[in-house]
Amino acid sequence: MNGSSSESKTRDMDGQLAGLGYKVRSSELCQVAENMERLENAINTVNSSRDISQVVSDALLYDPSNIGLGSWVDTLLSELDQTVSLPYDLSSDLPDLPTDPNRQLGMVTTVEEDSGIRLVHTLITCADSVQRGDLAFAGSLIDSMQALLAHVNTSCGIGKVAGYFIDALRRRVSSPQNAAFPTSPYENDVLYHHYYEACPYLKFAHFTANQAILEAFNGHDCVHVIDFNLMQGLQWPALIQALALRPGGPPSLRLTGVGPPSPDERDTLREIGARLAELAHSVNVRFTFRGVAAWRLEDVKPWMLQVSSKEAVAVNSIMQLHRVLGSGIDAVLGWIRSLNPKIVTVVEQEANHNGEGFLERFTEALHYYSTVFDSLEACSVEPDKGLAEMYLQREICNVVCCEGPARVERHEPLAKWRERLAKAGLRPLHLGSNAYKQASMLLTLFSAEGYCVEENQGCLTLGWHSRPLIAASAWQAAPLREGETVRFQR
Repeated sequence: MNGSSSESKTRDMDGQLAGLGYKVRSSELCQVAENMERLENAINTVNSSRDISQVVSDALLYDPSNIGLGSWVDTLLSELDQTVSLPYDLSSDLPDLPTDPNRQLGMVTTVEEDSGIRLVHTLITCADSVQRGDLAFAGSLIDSMQALLAHVNTSCGIGKVAGYFIDALRRRVSSPQNAAFPTSPYENDVLYHHYYEACPYLKFAHFTANQAILEAFNGHDCVHVIDFNLMQGLQWPALIQALALRPGGPPSLRLTGVGPPSPDERDTLREIGARLAELAHSVNVRFTFRGVAAWRLEDVKPWMLQVSSKEAVAVNSIMQLHRVLGSGIDAVLGWIRSLNPKIVTVVEQEANHNGEGFLERFTEALHYYSTVFDSLEACSVEPDKGLAEMYLQREICNVVCCEGPARVERHEPLAKWRERLAKAGLRPLHLGSNAYKQASMLLTLFSAEGYCVEENQGCLTLGWHSRPLIAASAWQAAPLREGETVRFQR
């Protein structure tokens, strides 16, 4: 009786394994376990990093649920020059789909998940090959990943993100000198606008900075905002309207906007200034505008800004300071400090994409942008969300493809910005409760649950679930040391 019961349990176990796609009998699991232990020991004894990298990269093309657990272990062992003969014959084909539609759906989902996992691991292996200079092997992995994309949904999730990173790797490997996307100011403006509309990150940056600037200008009758990236002037209508409602009347507002030179006969900066001037006039705010055309922030000089000693100055940098980390951040922060600003608002990506090692940078970027795309997909569908995704794709391409001065997306976390800004002679200002309330209210405009605003030592971060994605901070000039002077344009 006990023997019959044992045989029945064995058949049930074999049936469950077969149903899950594992082509192995329960009686053979002990042997498989022994081989897996041997595999672990073999891997631990490999001394050559090149050998183990090759083994891992090859193994990533296999999956135990697809070809059989024992065969998968055998493959790894054979790559490590271990001779193993298992007592069963396992096919390398994917498991046949069951006839039941519900089980078919489950099996397809499993295959897609397995392919997604393999994509991630192969991406990391490919990045490691690039770091080691083995571009031929990296190219072969890129071809393998392109084939894997056929087994995943590339319209969302890891399939979409992996597609962007595979494209960036291909650009870097096949044409290192021309890897970056060609860009134009007009294209950048269009993509920026769609990204602004699709998700709350840029709106959070603008609202939080505006609230801090508004509070810093309290009691001042002549104020001057210097915007390091005017784009379409999207940030400033809200501030103009808030200043118009200030008790005691609005101050006189000067806005200096930095932006790229126009590619044609148009003066784009002047056109944006004219629209803002019209808005300011309609709400009785005295307003003057000055455009400073410069391709790079490091090309801007203090004298171009025409700062007066009678003004309360605000310097506004929305995701711009990281662009000069490779080409003169100390000089830029130095002249910012020399203007003696009442406030400096800084918003930056909460990421670490500025490490020297390519593999570390790549891995961090893959995790970061996977989270960003998850949050973007959760927002209500916009007709042109694809253009917002293209905005992120160009960031990814710059992080992955470019080196030297061409690599401008050098994101660093808040902790490093705190250290750097303090060293430059700026001291932190606490973003008050009003900024936190406004940021929290902003999220109600987006139907997605999962966005979260958190306070971090006087700064604010906006993230997706538990991952902060951008950080906003405010600073002001520390008292001048002996012998220091403040630069003003008389």
